[in-house]
Amino acid sequence: MAQLKAGSRLKSAVCDTEVMVVKAPASDADVQCGGAPMVELGSDAPGGQSLAEDAAEGTQMGKRYVDEGESIELLCTKPGKGSLGLGGTLLTVKGAKPLPSSD
Repeated sequence: MAQLKAGSRLKSAVCDTEVMVVKAPASDADVQCGGAPMVELGSDAPGGQSLAEDAAEGTQMGKRYVDEGESIELLCTKPGKGSLGLGGTLLTVKGAKPLPSSD
């Protein structure tokens, strides 16, 4: 896949998932959903691909997904059945930052 930029919109080739790139890695990234590479929103998805069983946990609308080193951050704008991944490694939901105490 080509170099990602913050603000880019991607869609899954195997389910309804759509995401927006919040933080892009410095190098080229192989962003996947459901085990298949994602494509730019507005372009045609290649046919003949199906949802991989090991990447079918689904995505949740409004959640942010990151890799272990937080080099990429994706915001789910449309949920689907596929799980998001980067180069074969599944992304996880980014946790909320703890608020400072008001003591």
